[in-house]
Amino acid sequence: QVQLVESGGGLVQAGGSLRLSCAVSGNIFKINAMGWYRQAPGKQRELVTSITSGGYTNYADSVKGRFTISRDNAKNTMYLQMNSLKPEDTAVYYCHGDLSLSVFVRRDYWGQGTQVTVSS
Repeated sequence: QVQLVESGGGLVQAGGSLRLSCAVSGNIFKINAMGWYRQAPGKQRELVTSITSGGYTNYADSVKGRFTISRDNAKNTMYLQMNSLKPEDTAVYYCHGDLSLSVFVRRDYWGQGTQVTVSS
């Protein structure tokens, strides 16, 4: 069974840093694009950043220069380094993976979510 398991959330003061991890487990053929989304209370889920299998990245304007996405293909793991955190970054962060289970089967998977709370 394929799973995306997140870790690394928590409570931090404004200006602090956190590092999130998302590990892909299970029998997969290929990891295509991956990304981080977040959802704050009362708001829609939004894309924070994504990374392709080739390492190309994009970021929401609100996190550019503060967040860095990376992936370790050997470990099937994606990371999100979050620096200079602001109270408005408070949300549940979700890992997303576009995974190929075989040459013919490709599906979207989501992690369970991890809470990030930034205090002012």
